[in-house]
Amino acid sequence: MQSLSRPLKLGTRGSPLALVQARLVAAALCAAHGWDANAIEIVPVKTTGDRVQDRPLAEIGGKALWTKELDRALIDGDIDFAVHSMKDVETIRPHAIAIAAMLPRADVRDRLVGATSIDALPPSARIGTSSPRRAAQLRHLRPDVSIVPFRGNVDTRLRKLAEGEADATLLAAAGLDRLSRGEVGHAIPIEIMLPAPAQGAVGLEARADDSAMLVLLAAIDDLATHICVLAERSLLAALGADCHSPVAALARIEGSLIEISAELLSEDGAHKCADRMTILSNRPDEAGALADRLLAQAPPALARLFSGR
Repeated sequence: MQSLSRPLKLGTRGSPLALVQARLVAAALCAAHGWDANAIEIVPVKTTGDRVQDRPLAEIGGKALWTKELDRALIDGDIDFAVHSMKDVETIRPHAIAIAAMLPRADVRDRLVGATSIDALPPSARIGTSSPRRAAQLRHLRPDVSIVPFRGNVDTRLRKLAEGEADATLLAAAGLDRLSRGEVGHAIPIEIMLPAPAQGAVGLEARADDSAMLVLLAAIDDLATHICVLAERSLLAALGADCHSPVAALARIEGSLIEISAELLSEDGAHKCADRMTILSNRPDEAGALADRLLAQAPPALARLFSGR
């Protein structure tokens, strides 16, 4: 057991789901190192993404709105490490910050709330989502549906649905499960809707020069999750994808190999290209080669959504 001279400060967003994830991290670290519950102080940090709820994220700054305040607190030394939903972490990170560890990945699927399946949605259904990926996938599968912007935490979105602002919505299964809301909605098979890159993964970041903290966090790193998420993020980086780019990806380890599947869609869902490839599990960065294959197939209306090309 490694003793601490003071409690470690864990920075997190203040949403109910973020706080649940922070408590999971704290419990895992205390168990791994034999610390008592007071060894980690959870420090909620209000982010711009939490404050601004009336506009789609992609219109007001993208994923950095979830991370920039936590990044600043980390770099300034106000917190020792930070916890994130990895799907909300922008692809290019500051050099001063390192992704140190990831918890075992949870259910990667989306859940549909308001209907038993996408086929069961009523004609011209209104779907509440602010995710370009989910919107494009739904429009591709059901061109008759319309998209209603939905922002907010899980309870806010469920309330909007209950109040009739939409006929159905989509939520991440992992978040619902972590909030003990596993009975909500119907899981959509990944063969129908491939998830967002890094969906279901919780990651920890620390200062890149804080070697002692990096070692402490490595004790709870789930290597399979870490490798798969790095592969998915390598694909995003190679695409030059941003919050406006409807892209889905999922990597899975099979022995010494990673199989990564991905799809690109136009915003209106009219165009879609999908492919997969297999790479060595110790080379997740090579998943970027899948971007070349996808964009070689993509019509111009699709390829223009990816700023790296």
